[in-house]
Amino acid sequence: MRYLNFKLIIVFLYLISSSSTYSIEHPNVKNIVLYKVPKKLEDFEFKNMSDDLYKLSEFNDKLLILNFWATWCAPCREEMPSLDKLMNDKLFKNLIIVPINIGREDLSKSKKFFNEIEIKNLDIYYDHTNEIPKKLSLRGVPTTILINKDGEEFARIIGAINFMDSKFVNWLNKYD
Repeated sequence: MRYLNFKLIIVFLYLISSSSTYSIEHPNVKNIVLYKVPKKLEDFEFKNMSDDLYKLSEFNDKLLILNFWATWCAPCREEMPSLDKLMNDKLFKNLIIVPINIGREDLSKSKKFFNEIEIKNLDIYYDHTNEIPKKLSLRGVPTTILINKDGEEFARIIGAINFMDSKFVNWLNKYD
């Protein structure tokens, strides 16, 4: 019986270790999940502050960072300046960053938020349908989804990070 239990434990550990996701070891990005097999995403819509409508599929052939945030989120306030700097990094040729506010507050608060933390390189987008968190199984903010040039999610960051960390930038550049 003990031998059978031991075999079951070994099989269980093997199945866990060979699952579809794993965390990459990175000193400043311990909360990133990298998919062994990128996941196809269902197309969805969002708007910018001018009420222009965008679809996720419009960004195919680009390295896309979708950052989901809210004005009341302290970690969002902490990480957004590094995301703003990343947008201006000349290392990337195909990088697009789309910060989408999924808070349900007045849009003027989004502008105020960006002004207070001096965001200069990013546009403000918002979820006009209030359906994106459910479609993408978001569990909180900030959550960042990294999408390859084929429109597939290849990694997800849950929580705040420093997007200008040199190891992260060099790793991300492999996908550009």
